[in-house]
Amino acid sequence: MLKKLIILFIAIVPFTLVAQESKIAYINTQEIFVAMPEYAEFQAKLKTESDKIEKNANALETEYMTKAEEFQNSSEEPTQALVMDRQKQLQQIEERYQAYIQNSQREMQELQQRLVTPIQEKLQKAIREVGEENGFMYILESQAILYYSPTAVNANPLVRAKLGIN
Repeated sequence: MLKKLIILFIAIVPFTLVAQESKIAYINTQEIFVAMPEYAEFQAKLKTESDKIEKNANALETEYMTKAEEFQNSSEEPTQALVMDRQKQLQQIEERYQAYIQNSQREMQELQQRLVTPIQEKLQKAIREVGEENGFMYILESQAILYYSPTAVNANPLVRAKLGIN
């Protein structure tokens, strides 16, 4: 019986030591992400592209409205062929507008993905380095944790420092 207790004790001790040494940290990646200088550049590039798209879309809308008014205010008696031609012109402008909007949305999504990926990779690298340097077993997303122990480490300041963010 004593042998079994000793063996059990020897088997349990390493697990308790590992459990005591496990360091867990939490982080708010969204907070750090928006504080990164690259995020401001990302936002500025998206805004510039969005403004350009809006300007071009407005130009197509103006072209459509101008043509529609021009056709309505025309003094000549419209023939069936003329009416069909005008409708076709308006339809072509409308189709160009729809195609432009669809292509622009796709291009904006591609641009956003292309610009955000390096920022996300840089953040992930910093988190990984902080974890390795500080011996954290896990770094968890604070927004997804319902409870964390007072012994858990807030790694936000460490990652912010690694990225050079105040």
